[in-house]
Amino acid sequence: MKKSSFVALIMGTVSGVLFALGMCMALLPEWNAFTEGVIFGTIGIVLSIITALIWCKLENKKMPKMNAKNVFRTIYAIIAALVLGLGMCMCLVWEQIIWGTLIGLLGIIMLIALIPMIKGIK
Repeated sequence: MKKSSFVALIMGTVSGVLFALGMCMALLPEWNAFTEGVIFGTIGIVLSIITALIWCKLENKKMPKMNAKNVFRTIYAIIAALVLGLGMCMCLVWEQIIWGTLIGLLGIIMLIALIPMIKGIK
């Protein structure tokens, strides 16, 4: 494993955990930690941006350009993740196992479709 990949792995994991913990703190009223959750979530987002910048610097690569194709891919990825999350909520919170499973599978398929959308098919 290259040093840049290891650094990105560690920093990405830490930023993801901070973001997830912050969202739990902010969205679960039982925890009574909304303000702290927003702070943790913001730190997680900032750290993930810093991770991307450091990884590009270590790999001697440029940041992706902001064009219509990349914006569409980003919006599509966000929607796919939300569909997967909706399926999980339907199963775990609303106890609608069949519909939740089907919607969750749709979200997984949408996320898998990102691979050929970004890498292309050869």
